[in-house]
Amino acid sequence: MNIVENFDLFAPRLINKKELLSAGHRACQGCGEVLAVRLMCKALGENTVIASATGCMEIISSMYPTTAWEVPWIHVAFENAAAVASGVEAGLKALRRKGKIDDREIKVVGMAGDGGTMDIGLQALSGAMERGHNMLFVCFDNEAYMNTGIQRSSGTPMGASTTTAPAGKVSMGQKTWKKNVTEIMVAHNVPYVATACPSYPLDFINKVEKAKKVKGPAYIHCFSVCPTGWRSPSHLTIALGRLAVETGIFPLYEVENGKYKLSSEMPRKLKPITDYYKTQGRFRHLSEDEIKMIQSRVNKEHKKLLNKVDCLEAWD
Repeated sequence: MNIVENFDLFAPRLINKKELLSAGHRACQGCGEVLAVRLMCKALGENTVIASATGCMEIISSMYPTTAWEVPWIHVAFENAAAVASGVEAGLKALRRKGKIDDREIKVVGMAGDGGTMDIGLQALSGAMERGHNMLFVCFDNEAYMNTGIQRSSGTPMGASTTTAPAGKVSMGQKTWKKNVTEIMVAHNVPYVATACPSYPLDFINKVEKAKKVKGPAYIHCFSVCPTGWRSPSHLTIALGRLAVETGIFPLYEVENGKYKLSSEMPRKLKPITDYYKTQGRFRHLSEDEIKMIQSRVNKEHKKLLNKVDCLEAWD
């Protein structure tokens, strides 16, 4: 018996060996997003249909006449990945009801970057979640429109320098706080919402597997390091993802039917955000006062999250 191929018979933390995103694509060296997509596909398995918005993953994986995808995959516009995924889910349901396809479980997945999720695609995502479609949506958040030139998005963190929010004498770069779409999805009463990062692959895989089993809508917000857009060394991709978690800039948690739970990977004591900032060119212009202001906000948001976890546990 091949233990890897029959991993489901053994310890659940062994990883499926089969690759559903082929090598040879055109991703940048050190791309955290393509690693995350690869892990997502391993967790989802072959009975999956993916609707993918325009973005880095579409560009690098589907240059005509080739494709890196080993599962049914649909490229759609920036703004409608969630709408198309919900249509696919409804179509499969109708075909199954008419007896035109078998009864196997097919998971429909919508995926997009921060621009296609948090900005242009937010309306479609909100509608799909509100209607209760049996689908998973994954946001791969690299914190800017990286595919089209590193323009700011509502996922760009405060103080980061981008091509449309450049740092200079009159500006610190991005002047607004990152939009918390994870909490927006919680407000939709979605059965399962989680944050994840490929720097913690087993945590990410376990969350995708959990979302796959949900009967109804599920949402995962995945932190995706981008060496090109962040002006950071490509060999530090995994380390930067871990530092984002360890500093509290991107906390790992899940919300199941309204109940908050911190992931075991979260540290008891946060590291200073300077540990995370110092290897990224997009933050090198920040002054000590600006960093202190951002640190204060990170601490405040982390405390709010801990209060949500503690309050809910107190009610049990």
